[in-house]
Amino acid sequence: MSSLTAEFLDAARVVLGSPRPALALHEPEFSDLESTFVQDCLNSTFVSTVGKYVGEFESALSTYTGAPHVIAVVNGTAALELAVRLAGVKAGDEVLVPGLTFVGTANAVSIAGAIPHFVDSGASTPGIDPTLLADYLRLVGERRKGGLINKKTGRRISALLPLHPFGHPADVVDLRQVADSYEIPLVEDAAESLGSRVSGRHTGTFGLLGTLSFNGNKIVTTGGGGAILTADADLASRARHLTTTAKRAHRWEFFHDEVAWNYRMPNLNAALGCAQMHRLDDFVARKRRLADRYRLAFGEMAAFEFVDEPLNTRSNYWLCTIKLRRPDRQARDRILEAANDAGFHCRPVWNLLPTLPMYAACPSAPLPNARNWEDSLICLPSSAKLVGTVR
Repeated sequence: MSSLTAEFLDAARVVLGSPRPALALHEPEFSDLESTFVQDCLNSTFVSTVGKYVGEFESALSTYTGAPHVIAVVNGTAALELAVRLAGVKAGDEVLVPGLTFVGTANAVSIAGAIPHFVDSGASTPGIDPTLLADYLRLVGERRKGGLINKKTGRRISALLPLHPFGHPADVVDLRQVADSYEIPLVEDAAESLGSRVSGRHTGTFGLLGTLSFNGNKIVTTGGGGAILTADADLASRARHLTTTAKRAHRWEFFHDEVAWNYRMPNLNAALGCAQMHRLDDFVARKRRLADRYRLAFGEMAAFEFVDEPLNTRSNYWLCTIKLRRPDRQARDRILEAANDAGFHCRPVWNLLPTLPMYAACPSAPLPNARNWEDSLICLPSSAKLVGTVR
């Protein structure tokens, strides 16, 4: 075993002990409250998209995030797909997407008929770097009557879609300025950042639209699920219409006025979400305490750096992460293998999206910072339940 791997395991054991059984990367946490709400939903028999919990869940999310309108849907990818369509993205357009993100971000763009156009991360934070983005758009973009055009492809660049990775807010204020300067909408992928804020303002509320995910591994889960956030009442109304098969309200008639989607969240999932929202502040507090312990354990090591929340932000620390100060894919993989053998289910960051076969031909900026993150980042066990059981 290398000294680097041994140092990693020693630090992990300081925080987590010697796991028996193995520790998952991120597990949901349930209590009697979730059981009560779900059983109440079952007793009502309204387990599909009709029922009180869908509206209550949307209201709770609106209150928590400050978004005036929230539309709950079946999953985060569906939320993103519809959000980019609502933002005006058309088939054949390009959408600026992080090279370093979960594949669902780019998949949503592709499902909407558009083409992901990959851009780079920052050197010190994994979100899109606004300065690099602005410099890149000056090289490849051209303002024409139809909007911002990629000079190399002739296609319209019609939206900017940043991610808040691992719950750490991207530099969304400056990204919004770049988007506004080119008159393209900002759509935030806030799938991982429920509970994260920039100068007190919740992620997902800086753009024309934002989206959330409630997958089983997220800080709040509905089993599967997502949501669209917006301050635009007309867009919210259209989102509700399109996610309910474009059916016109009527006591009995089935009249649909356009091709649309059956994307509304079921009441059963929303019941689980309502209970989870009662516990969200506690989840965030405990995950931040876990981050404090990781920061202390890894912070003084020469080889590792704890990935902290950016300045003027408050992260939910959905996943606690460290990175090798010197990017080294082979060293990263040796650490991951040893960690998993020892019972710590650690994971790398996602493969850069342009390296995946379906996205290899998509337009892309140079991605040196994203590649360094790919070669150096390690995601640590981050369940809220670890606080209270850690040493």
